[in-house]
Amino acid sequence: MTLAEFWFVVITVLWAGFFVLEGFDFGVGILHGPVGHDEPGKEAAVETIGPLWDGNEVWLIVAAAAMFAAFPGWYATTFSALYPAMVLLLVALIVRGVSFEYRSKVTHPRWRTTWDLLLTAGSLVAPLLIGVALGNLLGGLPIGSNEEYEGGIGDLIRPYPLFVGLTLTLLCVLHGATFLALKTVDDMRDRARRIARRIAPLVGLVVLVFASWTHLEAGRGFFPNVIEVAAVLAVFAAAWLARDGQDGWAFTATTVAVVGSVVSIFVDLYPRVMVSSNGSATDLTVSNTASGSYSLKVMTVVLALLLPVVLAYQGWTYYVFRRRVTRAPVAPARGARAAGRGGRPVTTTTEPGA
Repeated sequence: MTLAEFWFVVITVLWAGFFVLEGFDFGVGILHGPVGHDEPGKEAAVETIGPLWDGNEVWLIVAAAAMFAAFPGWYATTFSALYPAMVLLLVALIVRGVSFEYRSKVTHPRWRTTWDLLLTAGSLVAPLLIGVALGNLLGGLPIGSNEEYEGGIGDLIRPYPLFVGLTLTLLCVLHGATFLALKTVDDMRDRARRIARRIAPLVGLVVLVFASWTHLEAGRGFFPNVIEVAAVLAVFAAAWLARDGQDGWAFTATTVAVVGSVVSIFVDLYPRVMVSSNGSATDLTVSNTASGSYSLKVMTVVLALLLPVVLAYQGWTYYVFRRRVTRAPVAPARGARAAGRGGRPVTTTTEPGA
């Protein structure tokens, strides 16, 4: 394996890791209303990812930075082609992040409803846009011989990339449901399990279509490979495990489904990094977009030194905040400034995980 090929694998792992970690954050953002049901419940749902979401989001930055450093040609063409989508993605991520912080600043119902809607919208739009972006890598875009994008916005909005975006968004919803079942108690846990059980068959069928369509787009035939089959089976396994109350294993199953779906895109993409609709002669590949040997060597040394530290720190964070979250009684308001117009602040507590 060359260093360029090694870094293609690293980037694949980074994107898969991002969707595993940030995927359940997106799912919680989408489901915090249906699972939380009332204001204390919504607070508890958001609290499950409160200490984690910003650290998980770093994986997106690292994945993009790795593309920039290891494959500058790939990065330049991709981000030039997807510039409008990237701007919308930044808006969605900003709105989502601000919603976490601002929804509890004022307890007036209209204020919280507004930020809840923005949280849900940002959590829906972000995985959809990233999925469309990844789908366009394999779906093919007009790329010239100078490795520059020659299309417009309309070239980005095609059936296959849109379906990839839909698939990854639905996987995030299912992943978030199993995470909420793992991290909450009582009626919230029951609602999360019920949502996971009900949507898993639909998600499984969507993932099956996605796997077959991805194989066709890559020119590798109709039948999915082993990774894609594992992703489909994992979705249906999640439904069965959620029904039996095995929350940890259900979350593991959705993790396998997310990893399998993301990795399958890159497996079918290799040795290309971006398919050109103008013909294979203008495809971007691992070899023709990679950085020089010295740069890749330096990056590999930095990766070997820093990645264990990052993984250890993030693992410690998950260990510290491993407890289940439960709703606390709603405290009475103390003053108009703190409570808004008659609203009441909400707090959450934790209890040991089951």
